[in-house]
Amino acid sequence: MTTLLQKPLDSDEPVVGLHPILYMEDVTVSFDGFRALNNLNLYIDEGELRCIIGPNGAGKTTLMDVITGKTRPDRGTVFFGQTTDLLSLDEPAIAHAGICRKFQKPSVFEQLSVFENLELAMHTDKRVWPTLFARLKGTERAAIDAVAETIGLQNCRTLRAGTLSHGQKQWLEIGMLLMQKPRVLLVDEPVAGMTHQETERTAELLQSLAGQHSVIVVEHDMAFVRSIARKVTVLHEGSVLMEGTMDDVQNDPRVIQVYLGA
Repeated sequence: MTTLLQKPLDSDEPVVGLHPILYMEDVTVSFDGFRALNNLNLYIDEGELRCIIGPNGAGKTTLMDVITGKTRPDRGTVFFGQTTDLLSLDEPAIAHAGICRKFQKPSVFEQLSVFENLELAMHTDKRVWPTLFARLKGTERAAIDAVAETIGLQNCRTLRAGTLSHGQKQWLEIGMLLMQKPRVLLVDEPVAGMTHQETERTAELLQSLAGQHSVIVVEHDMAFVRSIARKVTVLHEGSVLMEGTMDDVQNDPRVIQVYLGA
């Protein structure tokens, strides 16, 4: 692998369009003889917003499981940046390295306020004694306020998370991930169950994150994908069927046959 990163992984500067930050090469995953991923190759650029689509069973969930360390492939290579071999790390180590995942169902602390949820998720020393005696610094409060504004909940900071709408809970969970300063953010079906207005706001949010973060979105809602897509990867039977713009995807006979035309 010869591609070199031009910034350290902990840099806070935007990194649009430099080099791939995530490499998956010849990745195969089998479950009881069924190949969920089949010699899959995928490359995600720094600061990129990538949409991944495909029919049920195409390998989308397994793909995210491999990236985050939940599933170990039978063979293949998975690298984060130039030197971080993700297959040598467990799930917590991968998250600490800068790859975070949001599942479809929001997972927030409903009895705590929006502010407290963001505070708990902050990328700080989580050992027992430092946590017990921690006091928020001005810079940390500013970071929480900035994320609350990014996710559109700046006026809801004192509200209990349990009182938020479904869409707001989704945004709060994205905010909690942002507090961990991820370089790669995996988002699974973010608009399922949202109102039209919430869906539009989610599209704006994910587009705003691209550049500072690499954002990978797995979604079935094609109208939503079209609203945010810059590059789309189509999976089929565990492999990449094609990649391109949404127009390319929607007009490709292979995609129409196996997915869009179904």
